[in-house]
Amino acid sequence: MRTIDFSPLYRSVVGFDRLAALLETASADAATGYPPYNIERTDENAYRIEIAVAGFRPDELNIEVKENLLTVQGRKAANDDQRRFLHRGLAERDFDRRFQLADYVVVTEAKLADGLLQISLKRELPEALKPRRIEIATPDQSPLIEGEKAA
Repeated sequence: MRTIDFSPLYRSVVGFDRLAALLETASADAATGYPPYNIERTDENAYRIEIAVAGFRPDELNIEVKENLLTVQGRKAANDDQRRFLHRGLAERDFDRRFQLADYVVVTEAKLADGLLQISLKRELPEALKPRRIEIATPDQSPLIEGEKAA
């Protein structure tokens, strides 16, 4: 397995430690491919993550968002019955899958259907960050900023 050493980056830049941490996390998550997932852009500011969780019940899955980190965990309940498998090809192991979310991206919905966990996300920019149109004033009128009332 290959790992990348980011220590030279820490020596030569200031304030980019979050970016380096993101790169380290991304390289660590790429090592494991279970469970498989898709990330889809459904609209200009909307996304969907689909994770293949066949065999997991809703009470065995946990979704948590903390500080722009979406964590999906699957914990299989102990299977107490004595089943004898001739071949066991269905993966029913525990997993942790993490996704780094951009600023202002929030989880709006999570659904489990047909073995796929669908997590809907939306970018919700605060009003202060949205573009505003500024009117240019002429000598006989005062300037008007879109979204504000005229005086």
